[in-house]
Amino acid sequence: MNNLDYSQRQTLALAGVFQVAQLVSDLATRGLVDQHTFASSIGSILITDPETTADIYGGDFFNLRTGATTLRKVLLKDSSIAPQVLHYAMGILVLNTKLAKNQPMLTAIGQRLDTVKSQAMHFNPTHENVLAALAGLYQDTLSTLSYRIQVKGNPTILQQTGNADKVRSLLLAGIRSAMLWSQSGGKRWKLLFSRKKILQDLDALGF
Repeated sequence: MNNLDYSQRQTLALAGVFQVAQLVSDLATRGLVDQHTFASSIGSILITDPETTADIYGGDFFNLRTGATTLRKVLLKDSSIAPQVLHYAMGILVLNTKLAKNQPMLTAIGQRLDTVKSQAMHFNPTHENVLAALAGLYQDTLSTLSYRIQVKGNPTILQQTGNADKVRSLLLAGIRSAMLWSQSGGKRWKLLFSRKKILQDLDALGF
């Protein structure tokens, strides 16, 4: 599993993006997410120097099962997928493109993450203090860019501080996967013209 080609790395990273998009949608509309899946996505933010692609996702690609399932359904145009899931995923990819052109912001994010990683060692990656720090990092950096992701859902849910922190932390996790995707050669047009190859990769990876 460590001997992945660029296409498979792209597909895994894309699954990471779509997992975040699904979790954001679930949280915004229902106020609930699968805790293991949530923890896997949040944990990926704090893995800044992985030895393998699997390390980013807790050492097991199957922590991306939700994202892989969502990605497959989107590619197959399954009507059970909420429209905002694709909107969030594409928004994350657009935001990552803008971030890649902003070296000062990339440096600032890296420096802030070092502090958050220390916090996570004292608590855990999904502790409310860590999530608040990740959300603050997102607000101070990515939310200041010209493109912003608008999350739609139940206002009562989204207005709760804890849920707002979770949403922003998840979006930061989406950027983590989007960075891996672009570093592996991912391009947005491939979602339109390489659907068959992505589906083949999902099959080869066991999803």
